[in-house]
Amino acid sequence: MKNNNNEREAARFTRRESLKVVSGAVAGMAIAATPALAQRGPLRIDITRGNVDPLPIAVTDLYSDSLDGTRVGANITRVVAADLARSGLFRPLPAQTFLQRPQDMTLRPRFADWRVITAQCLVTGRASVEQDGRLRVEFRLWDVFAEQQMSGLVYTSTPDAWRRIAHKMADEIYERVTGESGYFDTRIVYVSESGNARNRIKRLAIMDQDGEGHKFLTDGSNLVLTPRFSPTAQEITYLAYVNERPRVYIYNIDTGQQEVLGDFPGMTFAPRFSPDGRRVIMSLAQSGNTDIYTMDLQTRERRQLTNSPAIETSPSYSPDGRQVTFNSDRSGGQQLYVMNGDGGDARRISFANNSARYGTPVWSPRGDLIAFTKIDQGTFYIGVMRPDGSGERLLTESFLVEGPTWAPNGRVLMFYRQGRMNDDGTGGEAQLWSIDLTGQNERLVVTPALGSDPAWSPLLTP
Repeated sequence: MKNNNNEREAARFTRRESLKVVSGAVAGMAIAATPALAQRGPLRIDITRGNVDPLPIAVTDLYSDSLDGTRVGANITRVVAADLARSGLFRPLPAQTFLQRPQDMTLRPRFADWRVITAQCLVTGRASVEQDGRLRVEFRLWDVFAEQQMSGLVYTSTPDAWRRIAHKMADEIYERVTGESGYFDTRIVYVSESGNARNRIKRLAIMDQDGEGHKFLTDGSNLVLTPRFSPTAQEITYLAYVNERPRVYIYNIDTGQQEVLGDFPGMTFAPRFSPDGRRVIMSLAQSGNTDIYTMDLQTRERRQLTNSPAIETSPSYSPDGRQVTFNSDRSGGQQLYVMNGDGGDARRISFANNSARYGTPVWSPRGDLIAFTKIDQGTFYIGVMRPDGSGERLLTESFLVEGPTWAPNGRVLMFYRQGRMNDDGTGGEAQLWSIDLTGQNERLVVTPALGSDPAWSPLLTP
């Protein structure tokens, strides 16, 4: 719960931008806003149901008395509306239907004007460029029918951080209306693919969750696979083949520097950070046997968690680090298992039918579900189940869908879908998609080239 008089000092941005967030409205309005901020407004979307009707919301341009402020205010409004629309839970109303101008709402909206156009929520605010060159953005979220302010924030930052401010505004709106934390101020790392399917060039790439701020992290000279974020979102671990030998790297997003975690004999698969960021868990193939290991990032000490003649790979920690899910063929076919964090008490959790195979399990950040890939009678599925194997639900299917990754609020998944390859080597394009936990709102994630192996970052630090 936010307090009008509290000021939250931000740490650093991943792009070396600084941001200060102040809870509450502008001076003189804080006392009047206190009752609305002391409790969540009565308006709420239940996002656990399928086929939710998007909530009509009016996102007005941020008012400014300067040209620079007007321009950045319009840009912020555009990004906020796009974030909310992409969630599938909100329906931003067209600006041409608005009956009030932004400059007429500096104190309090005329709620009757917004009820006429069926808006249930209203976003108003102001943008200005201060004398020191810093950008100041104020915004308020209103419940139109209750005629109450649901939230009010002030952001101060460098002008080039306007897009992050917009994502943070969208996160605040999402949280106040749904009761769940947002996921818009995040990034995606993935494998960008180009060229013929038989000679595909794969580069590590990173972008904001809406596809903006795209850049390549590697040059394509080496094959890269399975990038994964650290818990701080400042580092990435990934697998690369250098001179046909697998190496696990750790890449620092801030500095662009990378180091080799290990140059292992045999094959290495699917490195992933532990929840505390102190270890990396992965599977190693040694002497014809594939087992799961952890490596301490300070001491580089390896610890073996499984020891069986089966192929065991794709490990993923539970959020508290006490358990690990993985896939194994120890029962004869590829199935999902859960074991303790030290490797003990492994138990099978997938039992749909004998013909189905399961892979790439990923534990939800909420701890309540495990996402997976399922292959049954030639069709691929992305699905979820509880950690005990109950409640299996299939969300989407295709010729090939793989690589699920969770948004940090545990309500949205991203994955990649790949088509069939033709005899001449054409086709086989891979693209990123997102879908919500109910199996609704499936959307293409636009990237400059083809894309696979996505990984969603945690929420970025302020």
